Amino acid sequence: MKRRVLVLGPSGSGKSTLARRLGAVLDVPVTHLDQLYWRPGWVPAPPEEFRAAQAAAVATDGWIIEGNYSSSFDLRLPLADTVVFLDVPRTTSLRRVLLRHLRERGRDTQAPGCVSKLDGAFVRWIWNWPRTHRSRLLASMAADAPQARHHLLSTRADVAAFLASA
Repeated sequence: MKRRVLVLGPSGSGKSTLARRLGAVLDVPVTHLDQLYWRPGWVPAPPEEFRAAQAAAVATDGWIIEGNYSSSFDLRLPLADTVVFLDVPRTTSLRRVLLRHLRERGRDTQAPGCVSKLDGAFVRWIWNWPRTHRSRLLASMAADAPQARHHLLSTRADVAAFLASA
């Protein structure tokens, strides 16, 4: 049986890395929502196209989808058999985003045609994420994916143990 896994958490929490590693372990395709959402120049996809691309991804036998985009949780959470929430300290998220920005400067690794950027608004979004998004995400997980196995991972050791048990 193929797995259906959501990987959620703030920017810089390690969602993409965990999704890639888990995809390799489980031999399941990985979808990065940022790559479906962003068009060149950081232009958002039209909502209907973004939803259609997600609907196509979840219509397959098995998948790992990383990214939050709560406006489309209704497409993903009810179908997930596993939901992983990377609940790392915001200082960890900020450090990882800064390192990623330095490593990827001038490249479009997040989404095609979207050159890596870091600005004050993004830093504030990450800093405020635990206060503005965490409780809503947990409530959505509980309400919309009660059938799924929930994993709250806060440390590298938690992630390593999760991958070892996958």
